[in-house]
Amino acid sequence: MGDLRYDPEVDAAYATIGRPIRPGEAVRQVSVELPDGMTGELILDFDRDGHLLGIEVLGASVLLRPEDIRGQ
Repeated sequence: MGDLRYDPEVDAAYATIGRPIRPGEAVRQVSVELPDGMTGELILDFDRDGHLLGIEVLGASVLLRPEDIRGQ
């Protein structure tokens, strides 16, 4: 199971997939285009073998459910 961290100062969240990511392990970042009318940004982090390591959510207060970021 992964982990979700939220930083309200920058309205960004990060969800890891599985174990914590080691320094330098995420070598490729891919921005995901959101449908028209949606604000924010999703950035996928991959390792050198193409495995998904985590997801950064910019504009998290809009894109995520309040209960998912409350108390972070």
